[in-house]
Formats: sequence, C-alpha cells, structure tokens
Amino acid sequence: MTSNPHLSVIVPAYKEQERIHKILEAITDYQKSHDFGMEVIVVIDGSPDDTLTAALQFQNKVKGLKVINRKENKGKGYSVKQGILEASGDFRLFADADNSTPFQQVDRLFDFTDKYDVVIGSRRVAGGGQKRKQSLFRRVGSDVLNLIIQTLAVRGIKDTQCGFKLLSADAAKKIFSRLTVDRWSFDIEMLAIARTLGYKIAEVPIIWNDDPHSTVNPIKDGLKMIAASWQIRKNVLKGLYK
Repeated sequence: MTSNPHLSVIVPAYKEQERIHKILEAITDYQKSHDFGMEVIVVIDGSPDDTLTAALQFQNKVKGLKVINRKENKGKGYSVKQGILEASGDFRLFADADNSTPFQQVDRLFDFTDKYDVVIGSRRVAGGGQKRKQSLFRRVGSDVLNLIIQTLAVRGIKDTQCGFKLLSADAAKKIFSRLTVDRWSFDIEMLAIARTLGYKIAEVPIIWNDDPHSTVNPIKDGLKMIAASWQIRKNVLKGLYK
C-alpha cells in the first residue's frame, strides 16, 4: 500500500498556454532538491487555447503530474476546489500558473505548519513585497479594496488575494467542501470559512512578481470582490458555513 504524498500542488489554468511552463519548470526544479512525495494537479478551466498540450509536455518531467481538462469554464475558485478535493496529499497548496510567487517559497510556508493548518503567502506583512512596482493607480486601488475586504469579511488578514496558500489535508477538505464562490473572490470566502471553523491563519511574507499580462480588471473585478465580500459577511452571520 502506497502512502499519501506529502504535498499536493493545485494549479488552476485558463488561457495559460504561454505561461504554464513557468510553474511546471519551477516545480521540476523543486522536486530535484526535495525528496518527499508530491503530486501536481493542473485543472484546466475550459480554456479555449492549447493549455492542455502545454501542460502535457511536462508529463515526463514533473513527478506525479495529473491534468484535469474540464471543457466548461467555471472559474478559478471552482477549479481550485476541484483540485483540492481530488488531491490526496498531507498538505495542499494552490499556486498560480505564471509562478508569480516563485515556487521555492513554499518552504517558508512549511515553516509554520507545526502550529497552523492554514498558511498563506502575503505581500503585505513585514518582509513581503513585490519585485516590479505597480502603477500608483493600481497601488491605491489595491489598498482601498483590501481595506474594504478586511472590514466586510476577513478582518486582520492583510493579503487575501495572493494565489499561494497551503493547508493541511483536514483543513482543506473541511473548508473547500463548504466553498460556494466559483470565481475570483473564492480566496476571501476560503479565509472566512477557515475563521468560522476555528482555524488560525498564518500570513507569511513572500516576494511576488507582478505579471504585466494579468487579465484581472482592477475596477470591474474589484467591484465584484466587494459584492462577494458583502455576501460572505451575510453568510457568516447566518451561520451558513457551520
């Protein structure tokens, strides 16, 4: 009987044909310097490009690679949830396909797993940050949005949106089985559910590489996050996550 892998990595992918090699190459390098068992689950979210072929090129390079090619686009949150719940690792990390948070930094998160079941990468705590400076418009907008999200849904969490989060298997299953948000705001709901269930959350400083080709619209998507945060707050008050 084979034991569970120590780490499952979930990579949601939509229109990532030109970028998914970044995270898969980084994982390949990481596996060479770490001897514990890993599985890597790429969840392709109904992508219209050839992300599938780009991912399958790593079948003989990334140990434990599994590719889920869903035909219907359902959102990043849905994709992460599917990967998390199909994973078998003792710990489950989700990471962005563009490797915007360099994968080697997962070791920083592991340093906190003896005391925390939910450990998240953060650009906003001491020691964290980003290599490429964003425009003033984006920085101010991000600060205002972060303040609103904290006030409505997850007070005290300085960086809800960094796509680099590590959970124990038990926390991952209990949190993501309750997740209802399918798209961008799923991180906020995930953290709100973790709080509701009594999990302590560690924010660990990471260095983030801003991707100039990001498809996130700071105004349109920001407004959606505010609306989602308000709904999440109501869900918490109604006790829906218990």
